[in-house]
Amino acid sequence: MTDEKEAAESLVTDLQKKITEAFEVFDHECNKTVDVREIGTIIRSLECCPTEGELHDMIAEVEEEEPTGYIRFEKFLPMMTKALMERRYRPIPEDILLRAFEVLDEKKKGYLTREELVKYMTEEGEPFTQEEMEEMVSAAVDPEKNVVPYREYAAMMTIDDY
Repeated sequence: MTDEKEAAESLVTDLQKKITEAFEVFDHECNKTVDVREIGTIIRSLECCPTEGELHDMIAEVEEEEPTGYIRFEKFLPMMTKALMERRYRPIPEDILLRAFEVLDEKKKGYLTREELVKYMTEEGEPFTQEEMEEMVSAAVDPEKNVVPYREYAAMMTIDDY
């Protein structure tokens, strides 16, 4: 076997191990199924950032013909392995994320207020849900100053490539 083929097989094995571990966290019945509402969380925990539309398409791909409200591991694993191998749904790079924050920071203060963040995230583009907004605020807002120092936040949100 060639080194390249061995490396590819090793990568697939490593990715499938990560996928399995992420899936098992939500497989509360230990029956190789998860609630369909947990799929987005599982996918995002694997460092994929699909839009809501892309997530809907991913779910449609692995859902049963007659939807049961559950997704089976045997259908999820190949779809997710392929998505990770093809490097689909990659997060936005830090420099692009920073530029987006800088556009919102019209006065070039280096931060957004909590109120500005909530306004932009709930009124522009694909709006965040209340739960998503609370999660983002808890991670992004400096509790002492009540602002989002977006350089630090952008660095925290980006990931190292695998």
